[in-house]
Amino acid sequence: MAFSGWPAEAMEFYEGLAADNSKSYWTAHKDVYERDVHAPMAALLAELEAEFGEGRIFRPYRDVRFSADKTPYKTAIGATLARGGYVHLSAAGLAAGSGMYEMAPDQLERYRRAVADDATGEGLRGAIASVEEHGITVSGHGSLKSAPRGYPKDHPRADLLRHKGLTTWQDWPAAAWMGTAAAKDRVAGFFRASRPLSDWLDTHVGSTEIAHRR
Repeated sequence: MAFSGWPAEAMEFYEGLAADNSKSYWTAHKDVYERDVHAPMAALLAELEAEFGEGRIFRPYRDVRFSADKTPYKTAIGATLARGGYVHLSAAGLAAGSGMYEMAPDQLERYRRAVADDATGEGLRGAIASVEEHGITVSGHGSLKSAPRGYPKDHPRADLLRHKGLTTWQDWPAAAWMGTAAAKDRVAGFFRASRPLSDWLDTHVGSTEIAHRR
């Protein structure tokens, strides 16, 4: 199946689910989810795989074990790509992200060393500026109030040292082009424009080794 976008029925499905997040709604509209939501996402991931890595679609069911909100279904479909990408569709529209949202302790140690170094730290500044030139948001996550222990509070890159995650993100409000192959071009263009940051993180932070050691 070639990717040709998400039909209006995909957004309508999630509008309905937001209004009636119940098993009866899900069962009555499961064919719409499979045909108009899940199948296009699978087709998109298949076409992006050669450039951005294998994709994985998240389950549509919420984990409600420790949540006060017991609604059973997610009101969006999300998927990851092996080379650090994320795609998200909801009634509001389409979104994509990349980077590292929450670094493991060994990743965070490497990140901070690289940020503290003048050459690689200023390289990160340049990578962020390059991404932002495309109108893409770069955000830090889990950020401390000041530079972490062991680093000067007045470090010239204290703003970057504070972060425990660093990602790019872009939202597109629901529009007619999402029902066409142009949706793939938007997502792929976002990932390409995000590459300066993704490449910096791959080079200087890399994958966690903690789980492997265990």
